[in-house]
Amino acid sequence: MIVPIGEWVLRTAARQLKGWLTGGMAAMVMAVNLSAVQFRQADLPDRITAILDELDVAHEHLELELTEAVAMEDPLAAIEMMDRLYERGIRMSIDDFGTGYSSLSYLKKFKVYKLKIDQSFVRNIADDPDDKAIVTAIITLASSLGLHAIAEGVETASQLAFLRLQGCDEVQGYYFSKPVPAAQFKVFMDQRR
Repeated sequence: MIVPIGEWVLRTAARQLKGWLTGGMAAMVMAVNLSAVQFRQADLPDRITAILDELDVAHEHLELELTEAVAMEDPLAAIEMMDRLYERGIRMSIDDFGTGYSSLSYLKKFKVYKLKIDQSFVRNIADDPDDKAIVTAIITLASSLGLHAIAEGVETASQLAFLRLQGCDEVQGYYFSKPVPAAQFKVFMDQRR
């Protein structure tokens, strides 16, 4: 069931994004998580392209998130799939980075543009020197490879301050907002103009 559910999620997200963009919201990138089963579907690039084309959403407005563990299950197949998605202008990011067993030799071959630092490292960066070191290393690694780093689970001003000091490109978390319905998100974004 995960393949049709995943396709429904992707179509629903793309439809919502199109509605926001048509309604005058600033251009943005919508991130959608992929399951391992979806990622292994040979026709995934065709399915995604068909949905985006059907809804008239530019490919650069979509980001697909894949967990580090899924990417490393079969790195050669992951590289091939990422290449095929990249050729179509679809962005990929590695989610939960730092929790799996990435090989740096594969990481440099993955066609991704963002590493998402897992919240388990962000949670204690104000107090735990090991978490500080890991987060700093991931940010530095991403920067050195020409990738963006995004920290997940930012909940406090001290976490945000540390991440800014380290040069983290993006952050997400309850510090800014809890998850909200689409209509409430539009109000949230309109207030931030």
